[in-house]
Amino acid sequence: MKLTTILAVAAGLAISAQAAIAQEDITIAVAGPITGQLATIGDQFKIGAQAAADAINAAGGVGGRNIVLSIQDDVCDPKQAVSVANRIAAEGIKFVDGHACSGSSIPASAVYAESGILMMSPASSNPLLTDDAAKSGWPTIMRLYTRDDAQGAFIGPWIAEKYKGKNVVILHDKSAYGQGVADAVKATMNAAGLNEVMYEGINAGEKDYSALVTKMKSQNADVVYFGGYHPEAGLILRQAAEQGFKFQLIMPDSIASPEFWQVAGPAAEGTLFVFPSDPQAKPEAKEAVEKIKAGGFAPEGFTLFSYAVIQAIAQGIERAGSDDPGKVAEALKNGTPVNTVVGEITFDEKGDIKNATYDINQWHDGAYAPIKP
Repeated sequence: MKLTTILAVAAGLAISAQAAIAQEDITIAVAGPITGQLATIGDQFKIGAQAAADAINAAGGVGGRNIVLSIQDDVCDPKQAVSVANRIAAEGIKFVDGHACSGSSIPASAVYAESGILMMSPASSNPLLTDDAAKSGWPTIMRLYTRDDAQGAFIGPWIAEKYKGKNVVILHDKSAYGQGVADAVKATMNAAGLNEVMYEGINAGEKDYSALVTKMKSQNADVVYFGGYHPEAGLILRQAAEQGFKFQLIMPDSIASPEFWQVAGPAAEGTLFVFPSDPQAKPEAKEAVEKIKAGGFAPEGFTLFSYAVIQAIAQGIERAGSDDPGKVAEALKNGTPVNTVVGEITFDEKGDIKNATYDINQWHDGAYAPIKP
């Protein structure tokens, strides 16, 4: 074979190889509590991410490449989250939509940073996730969600004004998420002039909180702010009702799930919680909401935030002209807004979103909706 022919064949093979690489799928891991007590959050993650991937693929993909998902279950357990992160790294996956619980995201983020993987959480709100990443020089750890300190700055002063002169109890479940948000609310409420009559951590997963209820009753609690999740919140309310004890429960974003009402029953009536301004009401979400509902699922809670993470990663790849996670993270932080179902998102240099806004929601007859503060 002549040299020119050999070179031509080699060049053709190289071009074919490059074309094949260009058409490879883009795999994004969706990591969260697929099983366990918080599996409803995992359902929200999966369905939101899949709806986004389907929509992007139907529109031609990312530079002609389809998005495929790898579902990973961490049960919101820190140790399992690290194992999941190591598995994702070993599989060569470059992008992660997750994790959910801050207690999982924070330890997993170290694995992702070391492996050069872009992790973007649609739910973890503890400030340490991105604060520590920034201090450590980890540019690929990001969050498409709000922070506890911002949520505390919103609701703490409101509680101080709304319940001035009332007996307020602050509880948390000792998790990175629960205690983090409870402490943020305590700090801003105290700064606004209202001090709690009781501050206590509970043990998540217990089935009997009657002693806690009795203690709160002895403090004549009018208002209880609880940093934690819906299984414990529902039990506390139900067991308080059994003692004939009624108080105003205020929660963070974790109870945006129909399971909260299923656990608490009618005792949940009137419960208040903070959540980022209703993503379902945004015009950008209309088509996605309709399609998800048509599939028999209500896109509540973190569904649309998980959807938005997939959109952000896809736009980052297109903007960077590369699927290198470092370049994608840099492109997402360049100050240009990212168009998502939860609105235009702009990331700061830490990887947090700018200008977050909130609603105060109230549970009524098995459903929740924003109220006027």
